[in-house]
Amino acid sequence: MKQYEITEDPLDINKYHAYTINESQGAVCLFTGHVREWTKGTRTVYLDYEAYKPMAEKKLAQIGEEIDEQWPGVITTIAHRVGKLEISDIAVVIATSAPHRKDSYRANEYAIERIKEIVPIWKKEIWEDGEEWIGDPRQYHSSLEENQ
Repeated sequence: MKQYEITEDPLDINKYHAYTINESQGAVCLFTGHVREWTKGTRTVYLDYEAYKPMAEKKLAQIGEEIDEQWPGVITTIAHRVGKLEISDIAVVIATSAPHRKDSYRANEYAIERIKEIVPIWKKEIWEDGEEWIGDPRQYHSSLEENQ
């Protein structure tokens, strides 16, 4: 199983949870981000996620390495779904485990914040009366070329 992945398949939280379990881990924090119907008073019909997969998976792994440095002993797995996602579908799963709960919580929160900062994933929000890309893929173009 890949520890960090971008996939078009529905996300199975049990798969990612199981990855983080061993005899040393006393706490698992599991975060799932779902497609919500209402954002700032506007009804979302569905979302369409895109990613530059090779770079996105490298950046997810980088986040895992950053977590390893800050919270030794934490096991991390992250998966993000791309493609068309309906209301309530899971868009992202982050599972972190640690010997004690505080490190698991902190690492998990760190992971979602870093995903939003550095991972080249973009979403198009489709509403009843329009649509908009959130995150401009062009802003990553030069950094993608530099990191290949």
